[in-house]
Amino acid sequence: MKKLLFLGLFGLMAAVTYAGGYRVSLQGQRSLAMGHTGVAVVNNAELAFFNPAGLVYLENKINVAAGASAVFSNVKYQNSEFGLSSQTDSGVGTPFYLYGSYRVNDWLTLGLAAYTPYGSSVAWPTDWAGSHLVNNIDLQAIYIQALASVKISDKLSVGGGPIYVNGSVNFNRNLNRTLSDIEGSRANVTVDASGVSAFGWSASAMYNATEDLRFGINYRSEIMVDAEGGDATFQNVPNSPLTPFQNTQFDASLPMPAELSVGVSYQLLDKWLFAFDYNMTYWDVYESLDLDFANDQIPDSQNPRNYKNSATYRFGMQYLANETVTLRVGYYFDESPVQSGYFAPETPRNDAHGFTGGLSLHVNEKFSIDAAFLYNRYEEVNESYDYYTENGQSVPFEGTYKTSAFIPGLGVTYKL
Repeated sequence: MKKLLFLGLFGLMAAVTYAGGYRVSLQGQRSLAMGHTGVAVVNNAELAFFNPAGLVYLENKINVAAGASAVFSNVKYQNSEFGLSSQTDSGVGTPFYLYGSYRVNDWLTLGLAAYTPYGSSVAWPTDWAGSHLVNNIDLQAIYIQALASVKISDKLSVGGGPIYVNGSVNFNRNLNRTLSDIEGSRANVTVDASGVSAFGWSASAMYNATEDLRFGINYRSEIMVDAEGGDATFQNVPNSPLTPFQNTQFDASLPMPAELSVGVSYQLLDKWLFAFDYNMTYWDVYESLDLDFANDQIPDSQNPRNYKNSATYRFGMQYLANETVTLRVGYYFDESPVQSGYFAPETPRNDAHGFTGGLSLHVNEKFSIDAAFLYNRYEEVNESYDYYTENGQSVPFEGTYKTSAFIPGLGVTYKL
């Protein structure tokens, strides 16, 4: 019985990693509209996220970019063999970003970035077929980064700075497939961790080969996230010596993998801009999750995850229609890090195709309104999670998953 709890808590930190299965890129409306490219694009203060080295090439002394997106996501599960089906009710997530830069002189620009890469929620129906693995997840996280951008020459610049992460997560699941109290309510556990914080860093460079051709590279370090003193609360547990579950605390650590992004952009005839980014996420560091429980009656546990490195290929295009309107469109292909046999419903994550578009309305020389949308379609997959055990026996949970997300967003750009 105790091992059933371990796998449920394991889902908690998986959610921290992939935001319940739809970890989408929403770090800037202009960049998002172009397939979320930006490593080699000098457009606005969104460079604070994509390539801090490029901030020094922004013409104005002060540049600010802010925005938010509305995440409408859906996951459908079906097992035809047993006649099972279910669908998530994920609600609406609202991740945001705020970037600012200040040009100190011709060779130095300072910046500050705040953004929420994980901020959505996932809710399966209570007591659904996979409730012994997950019922719901609610995740919030804020990343804050101080930045410096230094021009080495007219062609080359470097940038980067420290990263601070703070967030919280709430996770609920049933204890097993059948256990309930005397009134028939299913026994479940809610795991809550708040005030989770960690530090990392990033470094980047940008090279202007010609007036029209740019190259960029950006690296973010691995960040070790430590959840200490998280709360595990049990409900509807039968009063029996066979079910000695008591509220307790736990500690857990999880490596957030390093990321490397390289990009190129080309300006054509003053009106057209083409961009390509390649992103590699080094997920192979995530081999297992170790859980340390304060209650000595609950032994510590190691849970395999065995992720693999994954890449994302991004393509974007921008067209300057006139002095008032700039149009953008893009596409990306995002590989899943989840390997066969490790497909859990709290992270129903498969290879994804992202289709993007948007525009900017330049109200005046200082102020612009930026709009973007993303339709994220995950490839249908028939997979299983093979690491749930009951009475000493492995009980795989398998089925077909269809996942999609539609995300409109709105932002503003201000320069002075």
